[in-house]
Amino acid sequence: MSENAGTSPKSAGIIGAGPKRIDGRLKVTGSAPYASDHQPENMAYGHGVFSTIASGTVKNLDLSEAKASPGVIDIFHHGHFPELYHTPSSMEQNNKVEETRLPFEDNTIYYAGQFVALVVADTFENARAAAYKVKVEYEEHEAVANLEQGLKDNGTQSTGSENNHRRGDADAAFGQAAHRIDATYTTLVETHNPMELHATVAEWRGDQLKVYEASQAVVQQKGALAKIFGIAPNQVEVISTFIGSGFGSKLWMWPHAVTAAAAAQMLDRPVQVVVPRNQMFTTTGHRPETRQRIRLGTDNNGKLVAISHETISTTSFTDQYVEACGGMTKALYGCEDVTVTHETTQVNRGTPTSMRAPGATPGLFALESAIDEMAIAAGVDPLEFRMDNYADRDQSKDLPWSSNKIREATQQAAEAFGWSKRNPEIGAMRDGNEIIGWGMAACNWEALRRECDARVSLRADGTAYVTCATQDIGTGTYTVVAQAVSSVTGLPLEKITVKLGDSSYPNGPVSGGSWATATTLPAVAKATRLAIDQLKEHATSKKSPFEGAKGDDLSFANGKLHHSDGRSVDYTEVLESLRLASADGEGHTGGADTSEYSFRSFGAHFVEIRWDPGISNLRVSRVASAIDVGQIVNAKTSRNQIEGSVVMGIGSALFEGTNYDSRNGIPVNNNYAEYLVPTHADQPPEMEVILLDYPDYAFNEFGARGIGEIGITGISAAIANAVYHATGKRIREIPIRKEMLMDDVPAATA
Repeated sequence: MSENAGTSPKSAGIIGAGPKRIDGRLKVTGSAPYASDHQPENMAYGHGVFSTIASGTVKNLDLSEAKASPGVIDIFHHGHFPELYHTPSSMEQNNKVEETRLPFEDNTIYYAGQFVALVVADTFENARAAAYKVKVEYEEHEAVANLEQGLKDNGTQSTGSENNHRRGDADAAFGQAAHRIDATYTTLVETHNPMELHATVAEWRGDQLKVYEASQAVVQQKGALAKIFGIAPNQVEVISTFIGSGFGSKLWMWPHAVTAAAAAQMLDRPVQVVVPRNQMFTTTGHRPETRQRIRLGTDNNGKLVAISHETISTTSFTDQYVEACGGMTKALYGCEDVTVTHETTQVNRGTPTSMRAPGATPGLFALESAIDEMAIAAGVDPLEFRMDNYADRDQSKDLPWSSNKIREATQQAAEAFGWSKRNPEIGAMRDGNEIIGWGMAACNWEALRRECDARVSLRADGTAYVTCATQDIGTGTYTVVAQAVSSVTGLPLEKITVKLGDSSYPNGPVSGGSWATATTLPAVAKATRLAIDQLKEHATSKKSPFEGAKGDDLSFANGKLHHSDGRSVDYTEVLESLRLASADGEGHTGGADTSEYSFRSFGAHFVEIRWDPGISNLRVSRVASAIDVGQIVNAKTSRNQIEGSVVMGIGSALFEGTNYDSRNGIPVNNNYAEYLVPTHADQPPEMEVILLDYPDYAFNEFGARGIGEIGITGISAAIANAVYHATGKRIREIPIRKEMLMDDVPAATA
């Protein structure tokens, strides 16, 4: 039976519908177990002691008072910790981490909030109380506190050719352009801040390690732990059945997980370690600080003739992380002469990591702000400018797009928003005391698909049972996997059980990069069809309902086997006739073939902001977004993804920024009180999401590309462009602070 035979996903009806999340009841009733909810017998609790300097060495640890505290079992540190191994940190080998340095590996301090010790006690409260009693003597060195200091002290480091792109001669073309802009854009550190804290519960049973983890990649953590502890991968099981979001911070394992597993091994009892909120700003990643210079040039007709995008981003002294801000720049707009470069500079902060739409979020803030500036310089409406310059093929790869509806998406969003009514004059649109600004920006994200395995059992009780080691990070993966099985079998969702987030299941992908759905669903569908094939073999064997028939005479639909002569039986009758528990299939699918097409998702945001200079109030009042991500698998969760991304983008544009003391590199707003995130009151009262729903069958059989990342891209630029339209102030730094707008507001003209 061919891989694509049987009921097609589109024709089955369930694909594209908007069913409720099958895990919703567990979550709203509090029954869904998150990592720190697991309580193995005799569990102890670990609490970190974190460095209070950003650079230097630990000279001495005075543990006497802490060890005498109630309930303390042991205290681990550089002089008291097992000898562990490094992981190669290879995604291809399934053992990637972001911070490759092992906890307590030496007495050097590379960043504020670094693990210095781990206190383990009988209760969380006792562990925390004792941790505060550990006295650490440091030799403090001068810290490199920010990007500017990094450039001054360390210069820049090359990031490798894979991050850069060059075609034609952008410098020469820029010099000859009729209209030019040359601008620099900056973004502060942004910290993920999921509601669920990072947490690990580690338990050894002999030489077998079992870990409950808040993880977006249980297979990667399994491999990394195996390398670090020098054991085989089949000796490690990592479980992450429910996650209180991660936004990328939970993609890779961080030091707290290693400390928990090592402490559990040395104490021969389970250990839980939860990272406090303030240290989630230091030791579990962040989106790095960036400085981006963009030079654009057009001819007299407003066509782009030169694009240059140069990025410098911060990284740690222990690892090289590259924020690839120019990843979208090299292909979104048509241009023969393009240069994209990336460099890093080292600072005394923890290693950065992926944050929702890594690279593209800060990169499209810069690019789409510059495109707006370029349109104005060329005397062209920003909408018209983009429509004229969108790329018709991926020039960076010299390949056609598998599917690209960005012009339609832009047009639909513009019509829904009412862009044609825009008065282009600065400050001309008003409502009472409020000045209204309208801005737009394109959004873009690469479409990715990885290898995946899945197992499906059609059971004798009339249900289906699905397992895959991918995770549901709160985005609805449980539900879309069930939809995939339903699309092939016709079984209702309530008869399909989905089990995810356990590394003992068939290998599944990382829940990041917007590739989980596009990767997992084809493998699940293939496994389902293989289970049906096995069922047909059973059905044509002796003592079965279709004994003697040929498999080609049978088809499967709506939970029944149908013979070409008109007979049909419920598949459970086949299994019961042979006293079989199930018919099973295990499917494997590979990554996308990138030799013929370039795969990306596209869209556009239109934003209205309102600025009241009398009370210095800036707010986003209206957003219209149109998104082209191929086939929409679940209309409800897809819309939810875009709405959440837009709100997160508002956070990037107007609120979020981790601040560090320039004198010592210490974060100063590493808490929810001072690190501002959008609340319900900050969300636009009007938000329209248009989902284009053009299946991309060149990408996979479901025609679905990823949707989790794209919604946040471009939104910061659309807001900044709207702010310019209202105030005449071109803000090239995010977050945009109100004090940037509190003078020289243009008066309305008749």
